[in-house]
Amino acid sequence: MSAEAERKTETIPEWKREEVDSIVEMIESYDSIGVVAITGIPSRQLQDMRRGLHGTAELRVSRNTLLERALDEVDAGLEQLGDYVSGQVGLIGTNDNPFGLYKELEASKTPAPISAGEIAPNDIVIPEGDTGVDPGPFVGELQNVGANARIDGGSIKVVEDSTVLEAGGEVSTDLENVLGELGIEPKEVGLDLRGVFADGVLFEPEELELDVEEYEADIKAAASAGWNLSVNAEYPTTQNASTLLQNARGDAKSLAVFASIEDPEVVPDLVSKADAQVRAIAAQIDDEEALPEELQGVDAQPAATDASTDEDETDAETEDTSDDAEAEAAEDDDDDDDDDDEDAGDALGAMF
Repeated sequence: MSAEAERKTETIPEWKREEVDSIVEMIESYDSIGVVAITGIPSRQLQDMRRGLHGTAELRVSRNTLLERALDEVDAGLEQLGDYVSGQVGLIGTNDNPFGLYKELEASKTPAPISAGEIAPNDIVIPEGDTGVDPGPFVGELQNVGANARIDGGSIKVVEDSTVLEAGGEVSTDLENVLGELGIEPKEVGLDLRGVFADGVLFEPEELELDVEEYEADIKAAASAGWNLSVNAEYPTTQNASTLLQNARGDAKSLAVFASIEDPEVVPDLVSKADAQVRAIAAQIDDEEALPEELQGVDAQPAATDASTDEDETDAETEDTSDDAEAEAAEDDDDDDDDDDEDAGDALGAMF
């Protein structure tokens, strides 16, 4: 029998059995389960963090052996989290996705002082500026830890940003005292997510650390590119159907105008096109007397003098012409009407 099987079947005290059952119940009640490190977090601050998570996540701290046993009993892949159960850890459960959980835990971290003997999690920098400390031995202490400091204007000032310890270095007693005097808290205290299991997938922190805004921008760009591709490829979907129909209608109308197809919806465009072409031709003729009056001076401004007389004469001629046309039309028979219609259609087609 394997060691794991023996651990599952061995007899354990009732209180441990109840504790494991309680942890199993907690695990099964959430969509995402993770292992978080709680090393170095004071008890009071840990309780504050637990309260801060209320409503979104639940933190469960117990003996590591009981946590591992509970994970093994639930199975369904959760036993993989047992590899992260070492040192001071706890289980955290949430119905949020792993990315949301990671973001929430990172946002809940708070600055904290660092003690002698601890390893610097990142570069420790004493910033440029006035320390607010009166001249005295403290300037020597600053210089001893590597800060560029001097007395200036009745106080101790740091001349430039000074890196006094690189990430991975061990904090000395002198540096602890200097940082404490300046109120610099170079580390963050919070729940460090070691691994989280959700929807059958195990995630590690490196996979969950992402720029949400950049990720959203990438998704929008991909969606836009996909939409453009589907429209250009004329691949119909629910999202682009209206655009494809509008494009098709526009293409059909352009073809009808180009081919001079006398469809009721196209006739206004055909008339406008013909009018524009006639006016363009008229504008190229230098001898205005060769043009009908309505096309004379199409590009010129109306004359300022005798405007009313010209307008009256034009109106009179127009009325005479209309009367003559009506008299001639009354004398035409049906056959002549048909011939006129055919001649008009031929002329309109020839124009295009």
